[in-house]
Amino acid sequence: MSTVHKAMAFDYGTKKIGIAVGQSITRTASPLSVLPATDGVPDWDILEKLVREWRPSVLIVGMPFNMDGSENEMTVQAQKFSRRLQGRFNIPCYTMDERLSSHAAKDIRKQQAAESGKKYNDREIIDSLAAQLILENWFATNID
Repeated sequence: MSTVHKAMAFDYGTKKIGIAVGQSITRTASPLSVLPATDGVPDWDILEKLVREWRPSVLIVGMPFNMDGSENEMTVQAQKFSRRLQGRFNIPCYTMDERLSSHAAKDIRKQQAAESGKKYNDREIIDSLAAQLILENWFATNID
């Protein structure tokens, strides 16, 4: 997979889907946006515009497993979303264990607030930060 240059990752949720983009050369990612979703379905037109703009060569969807590694209803829905992404955009779509990514994203946001001295009340960015962590973890484990 060393030919991967750009990637787009998703922190799937039924109400919001966090999105991040990154590239394999530095194995870094950045939060991009949070799309509202209705019962796990995003506005596909907005998502299509983002995919056309960023032109990722792979898509990564975080899989919300239980702490013991077992699947739950959200895991099944995230897998369905992953299949829809690949089918709709004809871009390889991979999954990545996302356990604790939202928790880690909240910790990062708290640290940013402490360092800047500002108070952040922006729940929205947590989902895109979680997508960033999912993508950076995928780079760390899948890129030679």
